[in-house]
Amino acid sequence: MDKVVLEPDTVLYPLPAVMVSCRDKAGKDNIITLAWVGTVCSEPPMISISIRPGRFSSHMVKETGEFVINLPTRELLEIMDYCGSRSGRHEDKFEHLGVEKAEASKVNVPIIKASPVNIECRVKHMLSLGSHDMFVAEVVAVDVREDIVSNHKIDFNKLDLIAYVGTTYFSLGDILGKQGFSVRKSI
Repeated sequence: MDKVVLEPDTVLYPLPAVMVSCRDKAGKDNIITLAWVGTVCSEPPMISISIRPGRFSSHMVKETGEFVINLPTRELLEIMDYCGSRSGRHEDKFEHLGVEKAEASKVNVPIIKASPVNIECRVKHMLSLGSHDMFVAEVVAVDVREDIVSNHKIDFNKLDLIAYVGTTYFSLGDILGKQGFSVRKSI
């Protein structure tokens, strides 16, 4: 089948959909939903998030240099969508939505208690890239619900995580194989 050449665009999908919690120097907390998130290094573990400079959370991350990535499940989908559709400038999303928070173990930012995995991050670099600022951060702690830990690792098969494609949320489907399955010999 022939291909059509389209204009350059950000069509690298699916992306993880996450809720990022942050706090400013005055102690105000916020939640922003992001899909522009990715792993950038394994040693030390580093993750990037990208936020439009005009978003309310942007100044918070710039001020404190800390944030928490909270992985949402299907049960948190409506809260996640709301946090990506409303600004914290106009309301306290934690209070309005009844989202229970707790203090993180290593950073001065709240975690979302209902999230099964909370990734505590400290910013190492900020890059202004145009429409978004990218914050490259070191992972300083990972808080995980006990029931999804097996052999000191997260069992992601026990979670119903959310992916984002264009403007649509998807649940991650069936397991198709584990890394290296194509080269392992069948028995």
